[in-house]
Amino acid sequence: MITGLEHVAIFSEDTAALKDWYVKVFDFKVAYDNGKGTFFLRMPDGSMIEICKQTEANRKDGLSVGGLRHLAFYVDDFNEMVERLKAENVEVVTDATTSASGVSTFFFKDPEGNIHHLINRKKPL
Repeated sequence: MITGLEHVAIFSEDTAALKDWYVKVFDFKVAYDNGKGTFFLRMPDGSMIEICKQTEANRKDGLSVGGLRHLAFYVDDFNEMVERLKAENVEVVTDATTSASGVSTFFFKDPEGNIHHLINRKKPL
């Protein structure tokens, strides 16, 4: 039985720099460093992001091709995190909005161009 999502992997050209960015901007903690460029970063709820070295641009099975489509991060203090990200000069994809139902969203890119999504829902799904 699946009980949750342990981690999502992001393949990166510069794993150390991307790791440092996530640690600095989101206060994620390094849970594992294999000393060869693979890092697991832990979030406060225990879920993790794995950052691995992109080794091939067009590998047939797609396992080491760089990037992802987007990660959605739930935040308690939506406005504070939006301001923190803007202070870091992230590339904004869509600016912060709040729907009539109270769902706040903000899309931005990390330093390697991966799209991320901040979300805050007044009522969880």
